[in-house]
Amino acid sequence: MLLVRASERSGTPGTWSLPGGAVDHGEDPKHTVVRETAAETGLSVSVAALQDVLADMRALPERGITIHTDRLLYTVSVRGGTLADRVDRPTDLARWFTLDEARELPLRSFAARALGLPTSSDDIVPEEVPEFPSFYAVPGPDGLHRAQRFAAYAVVTDPEERVLLTRVSDGYPGAGCWHLPGGGTDYGEQPGAALIRELVEETGQTGRLVELLGVASHRDAASLGPEGYPIDWHGVRAFYRVVVDQPAPPTVADVGGSTCEARWFRREELGALPTDRLTEVTAEAVHAAHLI
Repeated sequence: MLLVRASERSGTPGTWSLPGGAVDHGEDPKHTVVRETAAETGLSVSVAALQDVLADMRALPERGITIHTDRLLYTVSVRGGTLADRVDRPTDLARWFTLDEARELPLRSFAARALGLPTSSDDIVPEEVPEFPSFYAVPGPDGLHRAQRFAAYAVVTDPEERVLLTRVSDGYPGAGCWHLPGGGTDYGEQPGAALIRELVEETGQTGRLVELLGVASHRDAASLGPEGYPIDWHGVRAFYRVVVDQPAPPTVADVGGSTCEARWFRREELGALPTDRLTEVTAEAVHAAHLI
């Protein structure tokens, strides 16, 4: 396993984790993992598959902050390059370890979980989840407000192989289009739990998570929503297959929000919808699920 060590410049010096880092605004996460791995290790890699999506929180008492991170874990293959150490960077060493050797290292909790090892680590987990707005836009370098948000969505089917979609309310980006049930994750919330919660709020259905299908990355450079001003919006969205074993007539609990309608579609009805009536993530996800 290729691991990197956090340097004295990081919040957890001396701990080991997987290569990778933050997704830049508008960047596809697959490009991020290639770019960050090259920067941290000196190796060129290609993405083979999406392995998992998970979230974690850690407290940095010396800085007075708590960080929630949504992590996309990929398996990659090495194309070439030479393993290199770094000086005066957040990570300073990159080394290969066997699984038994990695077991003896001080691992970040997400890295231990990804490797199937005990998750005890040097990470400090906060006792309480801090309050934080679900949406936060900040001025970008060009003066335009920008927002980057992680969300979880579901390709929902029932025993009759109907597909559940929601319709976007007026005043929101994609108004009138059919969308997947789901939405942004709350601070400290795991993607799967967020998805099941959103499914109940938006459609009144109780579902069970079956599998992770993929991750979509979409940017709208001047999205216009209820804020009333353009926002350079970057959405990173994990989408899952969810089954509702006992479907009921859809009901929208969050009246006045971004969802105005929920409806079950038969496969032929879904296939007959014009592509411009589906949001980008919906079209990508239903194709990934081989539903149209």
